[in-house]
Order: sequence, then structure tokens, then C-alpha cells
Amino acid sequence: MPKVKIYDTTLRDGAQGEGISYSVMDKINIAKELDMLGIQYIEGGWPGSNPKDMEFYLKMSKVRLLNSKLAAFSMTRRLNTKASEDINIKSLIKSQAQIITIVGKTWDLHVTDVLKTTLDENLDMIKDTVGFLTSCGLTVFYDAEHFFDAYKSNKEYALKTLLTAQEAGAQALCLCDTNGGTLTCEVSKVISEIRDKIKVSLGIHCHNDAGVAIANSLVAVEAGCDMVQGTINGIGERSGNADLIAIIANLKLKMGRDCIPDDKLKELTHVSHFVSEISNLKPRQDQPYVGESSFAHKGGMHINAIMKNSRTYEHIDPTLVGNHRRILVSELAGKTGVLIRAKDMDLDLSKEDPKTKKILQLVQKLEHEGYHFEAAEASFELLMKRALKKYKKFFELEGFRVVIEKKSKDKITTEAIIRIKVKGVKEHTAADGDGPVNALDNALRKALKQFYPTLSKMHLSDFKVRVLDEKAGTAAKVRVLIQSQDETDAWNTIGVSGNIIEASWQALLDSIEYKLLKDNVK
Repeated sequence: MPKVKIYDTTLRDGAQGEGISYSVMDKINIAKELDMLGIQYIEGGWPGSNPKDMEFYLKMSKVRLLNSKLAAFSMTRRLNTKASEDINIKSLIKSQAQIITIVGKTWDLHVTDVLKTTLDENLDMIKDTVGFLTSCGLTVFYDAEHFFDAYKSNKEYALKTLLTAQEAGAQALCLCDTNGGTLTCEVSKVISEIRDKIKVSLGIHCHNDAGVAIANSLVAVEAGCDMVQGTINGIGERSGNADLIAIIANLKLKMGRDCIPDDKLKELTHVSHFVSEISNLKPRQDQPYVGESSFAHKGGMHINAIMKNSRTYEHIDPTLVGNHRRILVSELAGKTGVLIRAKDMDLDLSKEDPKTKKILQLVQKLEHEGYHFEAAEASFELLMKRALKKYKKFFELEGFRVVIEKKSKDKITTEAIIRIKVKGVKEHTAADGDGPVNALDNALRKALKQFYPTLSKMHLSDFKVRVLDEKAGTAAKVRVLIQSQDETDAWNTIGVSGNIIEASWQALLDSIEYKLLKDNVK
């Protein structure tokens, strides 16, 4: 079977997603990661639309890519203008990109109502643009915008736009489901009807407005497409684009179709998380293949089976895509979950050991009270070590007080005063903060820093509060989850109380003690 070429448009189509804004350096860094993954084509942007995209191409012209070719995007020439004189077309040549991707109108509705021109003039625009760029020695791909809607409306004209681009020299034609509303059965039917008329490479570009962008991309390959366009993590305008992470994994592992080198498949999780980080987006926990929860097991029956044969509840080996199995500890997990976590911590426990039953009962009791250890594995590790008496206290709290004050029109100020005993020494410190938790954190660190310098390497990176019983109003219990990180790791801790300060203190205390435990501090 022919190789499926992957065309990534994260840096152009993906960048149109709400809340996403890339700097030139962001785009360069993502492009380098995509190149290392083995993506064949990287669309970097629209050089004629803004100076940033042009700067990207000019800087990338000095970067040696190992596996990828850069594509520059633009539209067909403007009305009543020769392609050779159109400013957008000139910018494509200036970009020095190896591939030029031109989007053109395919739907008669867009030709008459958006371009405000005739169907024949639109064909001339496609022919002139593709023909001129080809005559300049450039490789041209043609994106047929709204192709599936166009085909439903006027199939003869939609097909004619493709054949015009093909005759003008386009080396690939890409069918775009721009509105993202075409269903999988329709995609397959349309491609089957036109495939024999296309003599060049045929691609698919799907948006996810109906939630079937990945499925549409895969069925398009089955129907005869040999190029798939999409974005990393499916980011993009409205509901996003087809997610190349899942598409690549499915092509390689489910359909047996070559698309990236075999040894690069394990980089999928890394690239997914890298792009999320640069995009300032939290990685989706439930994202297929690469999400943190993709191979997480919680139910006791599932855990028991998975340890006997991983195929019972995992559709692939998670390491194939760079992910890993996680066994979640909860009231549903049973003894197996406790034993697996104990093994991870090099703790000697067996199913018959009374300590195992004791820990499980403790977990069930605490989760009944509102704790949620699957989301706070650092707190669970501390719980295990405390229960097994394999834990030492790094300090003792003697008391703390938090003072919140507002004077007239002044902003609210927060101060925490804390008294602790560390290595036989009493410390009494105070610190300000942006809120009570930040003030407590600052005061505690201030008291501990001379004894445990390693704490300067960590910081709180996320703080979540959830009310457990909304009907109880202000008297409700709250669950506080804190995420902390240092130079190498991130970990989550938890606290539950009817008092938000107390719940926060529990989570904060676990966070700091886990750091000291992790660093083998004496």
C-alpha cells in the first residue's frame, strides 16, 4: 500500500484556534519538533497576510530540516489581477518555501456570494494562480475549500475546479471539509465517485464541527486519499481540526499504513504535550493515545485483569506511542491497586498482609469523606508511608494564623504567621501573600529554607478548589488540589475540610513533605 503523506497545518490553521498566539520563535520550535517526528509537510503560515509569518519563513530558510518540507499558504489571485502581479502571490515566492499551497473556491455559493464573480472567472483564477507558480518552478498543492458542501450543491462544477487545478500543474489536490459538517459515510461516497478522475496525489482536510474529523480522515484514506492534513492535538478554529496525533497512531497501528518512521511513533506523546505547552493549553487528560488517562485503570476488576494480561483492557501497548500505564488508587480499585502502587514505591506488601487491608480501608474511609487520591498520587504515597511507618516528619506545626485585612478603599492584604519546630529549633515567622494560601506557603518556606534549601527549587503551579456539597452553602466541605513542580517533576496533593484554609494547608503540607521525601532530605 502507498505511503500516506502527513501535512501539518498547526502553525497556520491551528493558530486560528481561540486563545492561541504563537511568536516567531514558538513557530520555529514547533516546526523543529514536527521535523524530528518525521512529518512530511509543515505549513508555516500565510506569508502575505502578516509580517510575523514572513519572518518565520525567512528565518526557517536558514534551518536545515531533516525530514520535512515547508509549505507556504495563500489564496488564488485577486479578481481582475494577474497572478504574476498579485501581492499575495509575490510573497509566496519571497518566502522561499519549497511547497506552495493555494486555497480556491469550489462551492458555487462562495463564488457568487463571497467572491461576487462568475463561475468561469473563478476557474480562471485557479488556472492562472496554479499555472504561474508552477512556471516559477514551485511545487503547488491545491486546497479545494468547502469541497464536500460544493459537491452536494453542484457536483459538476466542484469537480471542474479540481480538474482545472490539476491541468494547471498542481501536484496534489486536497478535499477540504471546511465547515466540518460532513458525515463519514458521505466522505467515503464522494471520494469513491471522483478518485478515478484524479491523476495526482489526493488529500483530505477535515474540521471537527460534527465530531468526526478523525474518522473522516481515516475513511478518506481507505477510499483512496494518500495525504492527510490536520493539526497536532486537533487545535484550530471553532471545534478544531482533525487531530494528527490520533490519525498517525491509527494509520500505523490499526490500518498498517506507513506515514512516519517506525522509530518516531513513540514520540507522539512528547510532541502532543510540547505543542500544548507552547500553545498555553492544558493537555487533555482523555486525549486518545497520549492523554494522561488514556491508559489509566481505576476499577478493581479492570486492574486485576490488566495485571494478568494487558490486552484485556488496553487496545495497544502504551509505550508504542510514548505513553505509560497508570493504576489509579481509589475506593473502587481494591487491594490490587494498593499493591501495585506499593511496588512502584519499593514497599514490601502482599495481598494477605493485614497492612494491605488496613490501607485499603483507610483509602475507602477518606474517599467517603471527599478525598480523591487518583488525582493526588503524591498525597497517596505519603499516606502509604505513614501507614507503614516508613515516613519521618520533617517538622512539627505548633500553630499558624492568617490575617486578612481591608482598609477603606485599599486593596485586601493577607499575612500568615506560623510557628513550627524543625530539628529541635523553634521558628516563628510571618510573610505576606496574594491570598491566604500564598501567604502560608511563603511563611512556611521562610521558616524552613535554612534547614531545607532544596525547597527553593519548587513552586506551586496550579490550585483548584471544589465544593463537595453545594446544598450546604458556605458550610460545605471543600476539596483542594495543589499541583507543585520543580526542575524535573510535577506532583499533586490534596486536602479536604469544611474550612478552605485547613484544606489548603493539608494539600500544601503534603506538597512540601513530598518534595523533601523525593529528594531524600535527611
